[in-house]
This record gives sequence, C-alpha cells and structure tokens, in this order.
Amino acid sequence: MTPPPLLPTLPGLSWSRHKKPGFATRVASHVSGREVRVPLMAYPLYEFEAKYGLTSSATLFSGLQANSLQSLMGFFLQMQGQANTFLYVDPEDNAIIGQFLGDGDGTTTAFQLVRPLGGFVEPVSWVTTINNVYLNGTVQSSSTYSLATPNMLNFTTAPGSGVAVTADFGFAFNCRFLDDQMDIEEFMSNLWRLDSMKFRSVKSWLGG
Repeated sequence: MTPPPLLPTLPGLSWSRHKKPGFATRVASHVSGREVRVPLMAYPLYEFEAKYGLTSSATLFSGLQANSLQSLMGFFLQMQGQANTFLYVDPEDNAIIGQFLGDGDGTTTAFQLVRPLGGFVEPVSWVTTINNVYLNGTVQSSSTYSLATPNMLNFTTAPGSGVAVTADFGFAFNCRFLDDQMDIEEFMSNLWRLDSMKFRSVKSWLGG
C-alpha cells in the first residue's frame, strides 16, 4: 500500500492548535429515565485544527519558509479538498519507545502496532518508521521482520510462546481535510494568515 503524501511541515504553524478525539455512541432514552448506550466505535477519530502564518515571497521574512503560502495551498489543491487523504505528523505525538505489542505463541507472525494513552491502548493510524524491534528485550535484525502498512509488524518466523514483542517506531495520522475551501487572508504585503485549517483522521485499519 502506497503511503499518502505528508502534510508539509512549515515553521509558520502557530498557537493555538486543537486536537479532539471523538467517538460515535447510539443513545436511547426511556420514559423511566434509564438509558441504553451502544458504542459504535472501539477507537476514536481525531479532529485537528491548525493556524498558520505564511508568506508568498521567495526572499522576504526569513522566519517563515519561502513560498510557504504556495506550498500549503498547492498541497490543499493536490488533495482536492476533502477528496484525498494525507499523513499528518503531530509535532508532539509521533513516536513510541519500547511499546509492548503482545506475547508470542509460536504461531502468530503479525502484531498490530499500538500506542498507550493513559490506560487506553489504540492502534496507531499509519506507521512511518520502525526503528527497533525486540524479543524479550533483545534487538532483532531488520531482516527478521517487515512493516505491512498501515500498522502491522510481520515476522518471518513466529516469536516463541511467551516471548514479549516490543518496538520503537514513528507514526502519523492518516487524515482528510474537513472542507473543500481554504480561507487565507493577506494582512500585509506578502504576509498571509490561515486562521483555521481543520482536518480529521480516517480509519486506516480493519475494525474499530
């Protein structure tokens, strides 16, 4: 599976940023006051909102990437608004060290790459790099495993029964824009601002 393109990383990304995990729950209320709640999703979708300072100049405003307006607008046009997906690397949520993936049973060769959030564990959206894989704490040769996108670690030989499988890896969120328009304001010559760019994660794996 070919990875979607990466959202450009631009120095004009500014505060504040928003990140909203969300579920879908069917709620049926009864006249007695009691409720029946049925969760429709095991894992959340994440909605993001970002703000940018941008420049259309190739030479001015050294604190901003040259032609950053063209870079971000061009990317939005390539995605055709909501139509296509892209990978977003969250600046503060993109890597896991020593993540436990499960215990071997001598038969299973595929392990889903997951991450913890407090007491909650969920599959990562899209793995970008696998840095190390360990069996019972021992680093394994990269020739003994492979990445099956978006988020599965496959071994050539199944880990033995009771062997702990852990990994260090980087990940991104597979997303789409939430709008087919982008409103960018030029507030000074060659200086632009994008006050709200919203996008949402999409499911990259089966189930959940």
